[in-house]
Amino acid sequence: MASPKNKRTSSKAENPKSAGKIKAVIWLYHKPEELKVAGFDKDLIALLKSRSAGKKFSYHTQTSESSFWFECTGLGQGSAELERLRKSGAAVFAAAMKESCAHVRLVDAQNSPDYTAAFLEGFMLASYRFDAFKTREPGVKVPEIVEVVSDTFGKKEAEALKRITEAVFTARDLVNQPSNHQTAAQLGKAVEQMGKEYGFTVDVWNMSRIRAQKFGGLLAVNRGSKQEPAFIVMNYKPAKAVNKKPIVLVGKGVVFDTGGLSLKPTPQSMDYMKCDMAGAAVVAGVFQAVAALKLPIYLVGLIPATDNRPGEEAICPGDIIDTHKGLTVEVLNTDAEGRLILADALSYASKYEPELLVDFATLTGAAARALGTYGSALMGNADEVVKENLKNSGDEVYERLAELPLWEEYADEMNGDISDLKNLGKAEGGAQTAAMFLRNFTDYPWLHLDIAGTAFSHQASAYITKGGTGVGVRLMVSFLRKRIAYGS
Repeated sequence: MASPKNKRTSSKAENPKSAGKIKAVIWLYHKPEELKVAGFDKDLIALLKSRSAGKKFSYHTQTSESSFWFECTGLGQGSAELERLRKSGAAVFAAAMKESCAHVRLVDAQNSPDYTAAFLEGFMLASYRFDAFKTREPGVKVPEIVEVVSDTFGKKEAEALKRITEAVFTARDLVNQPSNHQTAAQLGKAVEQMGKEYGFTVDVWNMSRIRAQKFGGLLAVNRGSKQEPAFIVMNYKPAKAVNKKPIVLVGKGVVFDTGGLSLKPTPQSMDYMKCDMAGAAVVAGVFQAVAALKLPIYLVGLIPATDNRPGEEAICPGDIIDTHKGLTVEVLNTDAEGRLILADALSYASKYEPELLVDFATLTGAAARALGTYGSALMGNADEVVKENLKNSGDEVYERLAELPLWEEYADEMNGDISDLKNLGKAEGGAQTAAMFLRNFTDYPWLHLDIAGTAFSHQASAYITKGGTGVGVRLMVSFLRKRIAYGS
């Protein structure tokens, strides 16, 4: 995606006859009267007054035909209005694609940077394509906004938005990779390449190092696979970081989940389980964005990675395993594997004495059933101020979070009969019991995001394309930027 050029001139001085080779022009405005000085005729102004906002109109200049879209802003308030504009941006992208408008100009007639950013973000996010394995179709030229005309939304803002969008696309790419092209080791190599390109360090552990650290949960899940596991350690520590202790991000990296011996059914279950490493994709995407933006924040990333297969040596229901922390776990269901590999990573994270740890995982169907595809579940023991800041960031980017309670009764369900813990509680409250299991391996401020319902989309919707959504990247970048700005 080309970086948009930004003219720091008043959009009111912009004349539609100057469009030149740019066939499509998008106008963001608040009142039709604002467009009078921009060279539009009275008939078009009257038309805009009479029609609902967001409709597409064709406008003909004196020299050539151009396509114009007019989007009225300020129809709603707060995060809902920003989300409406993102969806409008996605709709205009689809229309520009249909009309083969390769280059598009965006004019901010109102000079509202928040509205401009939201519309542009929706347009850009909708441009995502995953066609790496298509051989019969040539690459499709997608529309690009190559020029933004605004007094208040400049080159710096557009470049930052582009970097964040690219990071979301990276996360989507990782989730969309089929498992025969993305083993745990291959995921490690992909993250290593990202580190070299964007400027953060990556250390990928092999089997011997994982054994040496006694990562019994990761090793147990990996037993049924012919592919070795990996443990990916990422570090981004700029010289002027605002935090002395790191914020640690942990991502579940099950590159494919069959359920193990507790085999999943195929339809609407195992058939899309390449997405079970979406938590890992979030962490990788956040590191890419933060490093690309050169944000002054100290981050550590941990990704336990493996597939979960029903091979000859696979763990069996009833087996008892040892974990990195030393706690024993009875495995009642081998499809509750994510919490086993996260347990080792959370325990290992203690060595960093985190200011905060946030883990991302497609962990439970219970979270998806509770919230659907409209939001992710939030749980944890971090301060209420931190939780509220994260939830506010979620509202802002419309990757919303709903906090679920962690009552002690949920912890009681995870106490083992013949071991310290068991990996399965009741079906009711399954998202909370899974989180309570994880809490046993933390001794620092911790938040858990269960993204099982939001990480993968079975059909396209506005700027969310089919497949991996990249949910969590924009949320976390917003949260970290606020942490830098306000210190909490």
